[in-house]
Amino acid sequence: MLKPDFFGRPAPLLAPDLIGKKLVRIQNGQRLAAIITETEAYQGQEDLACHARVGKTNRNQVMFTEPGKAYIYFTYGMHWLLNIVADQVDVPAAVLIRAVFPVEGLEVMAVNRPRLANSSHWLNGPAKLTQALGLDGKMNGYDLCTPEGELFIEDGISVPGNQVRSSPRVGLGTTPEPWLSLPWRWELDWQQAKDLFLKDME
Repeated sequence: MLKPDFFGRPAPLLAPDLIGKKLVRIQNGQRLAAIITETEAYQGQEDLACHARVGKTNRNQVMFTEPGKAYIYFTYGMHWLLNIVADQVDVPAAVLIRAVFPVEGLEVMAVNRPRLANSSHWLNGPAKLTQALGLDGKMNGYDLCTPEGELFIEDGISVPGNQVRSSPRVGLGTTPEPWLSLPWRWELDWQQAKDLFLKDME
């Protein structure tokens, strides 16, 4: 399990280091785990793509708390999205977990989100992975550093830096520059994640 100090830095520094880490969910005593393959960083009230741009609200207040908390919010009236709070208390920052490669508990994930487990498109979206891991607003604010907790992040696979691509964040609508084009999205190809995981298992 990763410790609080791992998360206590600006989101654009934390987000690329989460690539390759293992996101773990304990659901009804069953361990579900997936390698994080895509992240996006949102940093502070000055970031006009960030929920915190409007100040502290009932929705985003978890972003202003300790790093290492889960910020899970509802969007488009139908989806829950998982973010990891970054930086320091009162510095609102978070990393959106956008995609994962499943490695443990695939049978349970397939019940939560019915799809072929070997499909590269199965968990390649932030709403898809929360469905598969059984995450919703009841875990908003959950401490990912809780000993023997039900949601945490641990070391996963070693990812060469040259395999991680960065690009602008997606789905920002009319967000103005420079925030629209900042390369604050990081991604590891699904097949590369699979190959690296199998290599580590050898």
